Amino acid sequence: MASVVVVHGIAQQYLGGRTLHTAVAPALLDGLDLAGGPPLTEKDVDVAFYGHWFRPPGATTKSADRSWTHRDVAEGFETDLLMALWAEAARSHPGRVPAPDPGESHKAVTPRTVQRALYALSKLLPPRFTDRFLVGVLKQVRLYLTDDGVRERVQECVARCVTDDTRVVVGHSLGSVVAYEALAANPAWNVRTLVTLGSPLGLPRLVFDRLRPGPVDGRGSWPGTVRSWTNVCDRGDVVALAERLGPLFGDPPGDGRRTVTDVLVDNGWNAHDIVRHLTAVQTGSAVAEGLRP
Repeated sequence: MASVVVVHGIAQQYLGGRTLHTAVAPALLDGLDLAGGPPLTEKDVDVAFYGHWFRPPGATTKSADRSWTHRDVAEGFETDLLMALWAEAARSHPGRVPAPDPGESHKAVTPRTVQRALYALSKLLPPRFTDRFLVGVLKQVRLYLTDDGVRERVQECVARCVTDDTRVVVGHSLGSVVAYEALAANPAWNVRTLVTLGSPLGLPRLVFDRLRPGPVDGRGSWPGTVRSWTNVCDRGDVVALAERLGPLFGDPPGDGRRTVTDVLVDNGWNAHDIVRHLTAVQTGSAVAEGLRP
């Protein structure tokens, strides 16, 4: 049974568990080797695949994500999330990302504003990524956080992969939210370590405040019986703009030992990529810590 379970992130709906495993497992082992971690094989790594729940049905309509444009960003959660990402990107990358005009607000978003927001965020993405990718991010995050049926089915995918032998869970992108909630809902699991990569967990109101269990007095609950939690982030990651999770989760400062260790990495031009996150020595070190006796 797998010692490490990886929960993938957004935009994997056209792949599968075995397909992802061919890239994810070697990348994780490379990071582990760089960190001087214990020897593992690819059989020790499993992928909790849930992307199929986000694959659109066969259709010739605009529901197919290959056709998504700025006009497909739905009012409400999706526009709110888009504007929040834009504001945070402009704050954390001044000069690189154009800021919203003072009069622009998520309460009165127009198609023109949506276009400007997508264009601004594209400054943090590789050239090959288009509006379709960002619109897909918005829609998949919304579906998971607002549709109880989708949330339950995704959680079941993780529960099927975690066994008594699993010591480390790695969650990437939206998968970090999935992994966090799965661990919080299953305190009997033997998982020791959580590693989050490119995580949107800290995004206020739209993600952080919708978690299950919800935060209390501004702090998120600790995920199950996890002993250590490392959050790995690239400063240029458009999804993980709330870089530090330490101030949001675990024991208040001075009150205990359950704290998140926030670590920055440089993933080059593809800041959000799961493979680049996994091959980083910082990720390997966090995984190794959870595997040692």
